Amino acid sequence: MVRSPTQAESEGTKCKRPLSGPGRLSRVTKGVADLTGLLQAWSRGDAEALEQLAPLVSLELRGVARRMLSRERQADGWQPTDLVQESYVRLLDWRVVRWQNRAHFFATAARMMRRVLVDAARARRAVKRGRGVDAVSLEGIDVAGPEPFVDVLALEDALTALAMVDPRPSQVVELRFFGGFSVEETAEALGVSVRTVINDWNTARAWLRHELAARDAR
Repeated sequence: MVRSPTQAESEGTKCKRPLSGPGRLSRVTKGVADLTGLLQAWSRGDAEALEQLAPLVSLELRGVARRMLSRERQADGWQPTDLVQESYVRLLDWRVVRWQNRAHFFATAARMMRRVLVDAARARRAVKRGRGVDAVSLEGIDVAGPEPFVDVLALEDALTALAMVDPRPSQVVELRFFGGFSVEETAEALGVSVRTVINDWNTARAWLRHELAARDAR
């Protein structure tokens, strides 16, 4: 019996499917799996994995950097590419990290960018001998105040104080507010539920309102 072209193509396609697993991974899922594999290979000291990793993460890292810089009033001297490069250099020097997955990498990169900007603000403050204010917009975090901007170092001190009491809400602010992560991405990065992220977000906002208001009153 002669099979129709449609039948032959269909059966031929079935024969070409991988023998293992429930089916082929989607392009997105495969990309995430590849990225995770490269990160883990980098953790094991594979230099070639690092070379393959850089172009895969550069676009997303620039997006994180762009969102961070858009909140900084005194970030005129920074470009997203500069912030990414400086943060990437620090990540390369941080040899003890063992990357778990994509979310872990981008969460760590976002924190590293935050550290770069805070260090730059502290350096500028030292040069000015305490004069002037490096400010950050709190738009989107819903922390009411008389001004749309607050001192970036005051915010950093408030987050540090929060981290000493309960580190996770402080991490949620770093990822959601500074890194631009969604609730779901934050939950994945921290290994918690979406409900936990929402609760931590509300806790952090209440803490920041209290801390920043107390500093203004001093």
